[in-house]
Amino acid sequence: MKTHHLLLIAALSIVGAAPLLAHHAFAAEYDAKQFITVKGSLTGVEWINPHAWLHVDVKDESGHVVNWAIEFGSPNALLRKGLRKTDFPAGTEVVIEGYRAKNGTATLNGRSVRLPDGRNLFTGGSAPDEQPQP
Repeated sequence: MKTHHLLLIAALSIVGAAPLLAHHAFAAEYDAKQFITVKGSLTGVEWINPHAWLHVDVKDESGHVVNWAIEFGSPNALLRKGLRKTDFPAGTEVVIEGYRAKNGTATLNGRSVRLPDGRNLFTGGSAPDEQPQP
């Protein structure tokens, strides 16, 4: 009987882990050769799993405002690094470095965010090097 329960628990664990296997790889969505910097005003924060997201209004070369979506690490990983959702109030001017999406949209895999008080925070992005760029 105990073996039956153990097999059932093991089977349920595998089924529960299946969504994790569908998690995207960095290389599937982002270009490691397009490391860029964006500067703008925070418009929102999504502190959700599997990744937190910042939304930032950035002016392009022509002065047109584009809302960028910046993917960060998981909220749990960010909390362990000392970041909180309250560190990112709407209207805050930020400078974000990261890797541009391959599909050309205004989407970035964030590596670091610099806040107006001078803090430069590592955002736990999923790039394979796991180190902020110089």
